[in-house]
Amino acid sequence: MVQFMVGTKGEGKTKKLIDRANDQLKTTDGNLVFIDDDRRTSSGLHFSIRFVEAGKGQLSNYREFIGFLVGILAMDNDVKTVYIDGLTNIIKTLDAECLVKLSKKLQALSQREDVEFIICLNWPVDEVPEEIKALQA
Repeated sequence: MVQFMVGTKGEGKTKKLIDRANDQLKTTDGNLVFIDDDRRTSSGLHFSIRFVEAGKGQLSNYREFIGFLVGILAMDNDVKTVYIDGLTNIIKTLDAECLVKLSKKLQALSQREDVEFIICLNWPVDEVPEEIKALQA
Protein backbone atom coordinates (compact mmCIF):
# COMPACT_ATOMS: atom_id res chain seq x y z
CA MET A 1 0.00 0.00 0.00
CA VAL A 2 1.12 3.53 -0.77
CA GLN A 3 -0.38 6.56 0.98
CA PHE A 4 0.34 10.25 0.63
CA MET A 5 -0.24 12.93 3.26
CA VAL A 6 -0.53 16.04 1.10
CA GLY A 7 -0.48 19.71 2.07
CA THR A 8 1.65 22.79 2.22
CA LYS A 9 4.43 23.48 4.69
CA GLY A 10 3.33 24.16 8.25
CA GLU A 11 0.14 22.08 8.27
CA GLY A 12 1.46 19.51 10.79
CA LYS A 13 2.03 16.63 8.39
CA THR A 14 5.44 15.73 9.83
CA LYS A 15 4.09 15.57 13.39
CA LYS A 16 1.27 13.28 12.23
CA LEU A 17 3.76 11.09 10.39
CA ILE A 18 6.00 10.77 13.46
CA ASP A 19 3.01 10.00 15.69
CA ARG A 20 1.77 7.39 13.24
CA ALA A 21 5.19 5.70 13.12
CA ASN A 22 5.51 5.70 16.92
CA ASP A 23 1.98 4.30 17.29
CA GLN A 24 2.55 1.57 14.72
CA LEU A 25 5.68 0.47 16.57
CA LYS A 26 3.43 -0.73 19.42
CA THR A 27 1.59 -3.21 17.20
CA THR A 28 3.90 -4.19 14.34
CA ASP A 29 5.69 -7.50 14.06
CA GLY A 30 8.38 -6.05 11.78
CA ASN A 31 10.72 -3.12 11.42
CA LEU A 32 9.88 0.47 10.59
CA VAL A 33 12.06 2.88 8.61
CA PHE A 34 11.74 6.67 8.65
CA ILE A 35 13.45 8.55 5.81
CA ASP A 36 13.87 12.32 5.96
CA ASP A 37 15.96 14.95 4.21
CA ASP A 38 17.55 16.05 7.50
CA ARG A 39 17.80 15.09 11.18
CA ARG A 40 15.26 17.56 12.60
CA THR A 41 12.55 14.93 13.07
CA SER A 42 14.75 12.14 14.40
CA SER A 43 14.44 13.26 18.02
CA GLY A 44 10.68 12.66 18.00
CA LEU A 45 10.96 9.07 16.83
CA HIS A 46 11.21 6.05 19.10
CA PHE A 47 14.76 4.69 19.09
CA SER A 48 13.57 1.37 17.61
CA ILE A 49 12.51 3.05 14.36
CA ARG A 50 15.37 3.06 11.88
CA PHE A 51 16.08 6.62 10.83
CA VAL A 52 17.71 7.32 7.47
CA GLU A 53 18.87 10.80 6.54
CA ALA A 54 18.66 11.06 2.76
CA GLY A 55 20.19 14.53 2.45
CA LYS A 56 18.87 17.51 0.57
CA GLY A 57 18.82 17.02 -3.17
CA GLN A 58 21.04 14.00 -2.91
CA LEU A 59 19.04 12.05 -5.49
CA SER A 60 18.57 13.48 -8.98
CA ASN A 61 15.27 11.86 -9.92
CA TYR A 62 12.57 9.40 -8.86
CA ARG A 63 14.42 6.45 -10.41
CA GLU A 64 17.40 7.02 -8.14
CA PHE A 65 15.01 7.26 -5.19
CA ILE A 66 13.47 3.88 -6.07
CA GLY A 67 16.99 2.41 -6.21
CA PHE A 68 17.70 3.95 -2.81
CA LEU A 69 14.57 2.29 -1.37
CA VAL A 70 15.36 -1.07 -2.96
CA GLY A 71 18.77 -0.93 -1.27
CA ILE A 72 17.21 -0.26 2.11
CA LEU A 73 14.74 -3.11 1.68
CA ALA A 74 17.48 -5.47 0.50
CA MET A 75 19.35 -4.94 3.77
CA ASP A 76 16.34 -5.86 5.94
CA ASN A 77 13.67 -8.36 4.92
CA ASP A 78 11.60 -7.52 8.00
CA VAL A 79 10.68 -3.94 7.03
CA LYS A 80 6.91 -3.53 7.22
CA THR A 81 6.51 0.22 6.70
CA VAL A 82 8.67 2.98 5.26
CA TYR A 83 7.75 6.52 6.31
CA ILE A 84 9.08 9.27 4.04
CA ASP A 85 9.21 12.95 4.93
CA GLY A 86 10.78 15.75 2.92
CA LEU A 87 10.37 13.97 -0.42
CA THR A 88 10.51 17.19 -2.43
CA ASN A 89 13.84 17.99 -0.75
CA ILE A 90 15.28 14.50 -1.18
CA ILE A 91 14.65 14.33 -4.94
CA LYS A 92 16.09 17.29 -6.90
CA THR A 93 13.57 17.22 -9.72
CA LEU A 94 10.06 16.12 -8.88
CA ASP A 95 7.29 17.51 -11.03
CA ALA A 96 3.71 16.21 -11.25
CA GLU A 97 4.50 13.74 -14.04
CA CYS A 98 7.46 12.28 -12.15
CA LEU A 99 5.39 12.10 -8.97
CA VAL A 100 2.81 9.92 -10.74
CA LYS A 101 5.57 7.68 -12.14
CA LEU A 102 7.10 7.44 -8.67
CA SER A 103 3.76 6.44 -7.14
CA LYS A 104 3.33 3.65 -9.70
CA LYS A 105 6.84 2.34 -9.01
CA LEU A 106 6.17 2.51 -5.26
CA GLN A 107 2.92 0.59 -5.67
CA ALA A 108 4.71 -2.17 -7.59
CA LEU A 109 7.53 -2.27 -5.01
CA SER A 110 4.99 -2.34 -2.19
CA GLN A 111 3.24 -5.37 -3.67
CA ARG A 112 6.46 -7.19 -4.54
CA GLU A 113 8.11 -6.67 -1.15
CA ASP A 114 4.96 -6.56 1.02
CA VAL A 115 5.92 -3.14 2.38
CA GLU A 116 3.77 -0.11 3.08
CA PHE A 117 4.96 3.39 2.07
CA ILE A 118 3.55 6.44 3.83
CA ILE A 119 4.78 9.73 2.38
CA CYS A 120 4.46 13.36 3.44
CA LEU A 121 4.26 15.54 0.38
CA ASN A 122 4.68 19.31 0.51
CA TRP A 123 2.45 20.15 -2.42
CA PRO A 124 -0.66 22.31 -2.70
CA VAL A 125 -3.64 19.95 -2.51
CA ASP A 126 -5.38 21.57 -5.46
CA GLU A 127 -2.30 20.98 -7.67
CA VAL A 128 -1.82 17.31 -6.85
CA PRO A 129 -2.41 14.92 -9.76
CA GLU A 130 -5.58 12.83 -9.56
CA GLU A 131 -3.53 9.62 -9.28
CA ILE A 132 -2.00 10.95 -6.06
CA LYS A 133 -5.30 12.24 -4.69
CA ALA A 134 -6.59 8.68 -4.93
CA LEU A 135 -3.77 7.57 -2.61
CA GLN A 136 -4.25 10.23 0.07
CA ALA A 137 -4.24 9.05 3.68
